[in-house]
Amino acid sequence: MLQVCLNGARVRAECAHLPVTPAELATSARASVAAGARDIHLHPKNRDGEDTLDPAAVAAAVTAVRAAAPGVRVGVTTGAWTAPDPTERAAQVRSWTVLPDHASVNWHEDGAATVAAALLDRGIGVEAGIFSGTYAAERFLQWPDRHRVLRVLAEITDVDPRTAVHAAAGLLGELGAATESAVLLHGEDDAAWAVLGLAASLGLDMRIGLEDVLRLPDGTPAGSNADLVRAARALTR
Repeated sequence: MLQVCLNGARVRAECAHLPVTPAELATSARASVAAGARDIHLHPKNRDGEDTLDPAAVAAAVTAVRAAAPGVRVGVTTGAWTAPDPTERAAQVRSWTVLPDHASVNWHEDGAATVAAALLDRGIGVEAGIFSGTYAAERFLQWPDRHRVLRVLAEITDVDPRTAVHAAAGLLGELGAATESAVLLHGEDDAAWAVLGLAASLGLDMRIGLEDVLRLPDGTPAGSNADLVRAARALTR
């Protein structure tokens, strides 16, 4: 499965064509699915272009993307930068009026289990974000409800393509057979393509999009999320 990550915590200053508004997210999602994406991850933004879990912003983004890509699962972030207090993030999840299909929870962040429990209580799938170079894997594997997550996001933070694949192997080994869920392996920036190739070779779920990387495999700037998806399909075909 190839997931497209439409925008992430990036801002327009990093990428002039970053989709930010619900309409822009919808247009990008439609093109990305046409290019071969089979799942969508996005960060709802407020009027200042900052990530938010505000119910109105989540509803607007998810509704617009669902209309543009019917039948495709749509997920959002619950990153701690949206609200440092995990009880506040959990409360926001409980106040959502339009529910995404899934949401990512970063296990190196304090209160991850609290946020995940709020999502599960509402019937929202949990993507457990496990960052390399952190204690996230150990913390996640000690969580008694780990078997209930939709998938594990093995997130490689090493951006050097020469060493990121080794970091990925180490993280996958750390997770081992202890996780009963599907694993989506992805990298970021300069290492994104090397990690994507490794994920494909191992038969794992993959992810690509402007959240993770702004350049195509040949180093040229990506014009859109759809361009990145097409390049990923060509690379892993």
